Parts: sequence; structure tokens; C-alpha cells
Amino acid sequence: MSKLKLIIGFLLAITIAGCAGGSTHESTGEYLDDSILTTKVKTSILGDSRLKLLQINVETYKGVVQLSGFVDSASAVTRAVQLASTVKGVKSVNNSLIVK
Repeated sequence: MSKLKLIIGFLLAITIAGCAGGSTHESTGEYLDDSILTTKVKTSILGDSRLKLLQINVETYKGVVQLSGFVDSASAVTRAVQLASTVKGVKSVNNSLIVK
């Protein structure tokens, strides 16, 4: 009976450790949080008539939003960064948008 408890405890520890995040990968919870943040940022950009969502790629890793793609003007870059940074839960915004 004690061997069974030991094996079950070991399997639970491995399972829990597999869900934990590290410096190079996200935990399951962090991944879900980042997916939600990405969706919120995309929704915010979509709701702005001055921006075109299809031109802007949004990715999030551990609360840091990465904006990339091509936009029509410097004001579009500024507006996209502003919208992304105001979404609750966003820690910072990395801007890789290029004006074409």
C-alpha cells in the first residue's frame, strides 16, 4: 500500500512540475492569460477605425505584448502601442511596427 502511495505521489509531483512555467516557457495558466490578453489587444485595435487589424500582428508572452507588421503612418504606430498598453494585464509593449 505504501508503494502505491509513493508512486501516486511521484506521478502527481511530475504532473504538477510539468505545468509550471520557467524562464523559457510558460505555464498552462500563463499561456491562457496571454491568449486572453492577445484577444483583448486585437479587439481594441479592431475597434479603432484608424487602424487595420489585418496589418498588425499581436503576440503575447508572459504579459509582454509584441506588435509587428506594416502600418500606413507613424500615428497608426503610436495609436496601436497606446491601445495595447492600456489593456488591463499588459506589462509592457514591444513595438516592431514598420511604416510603409
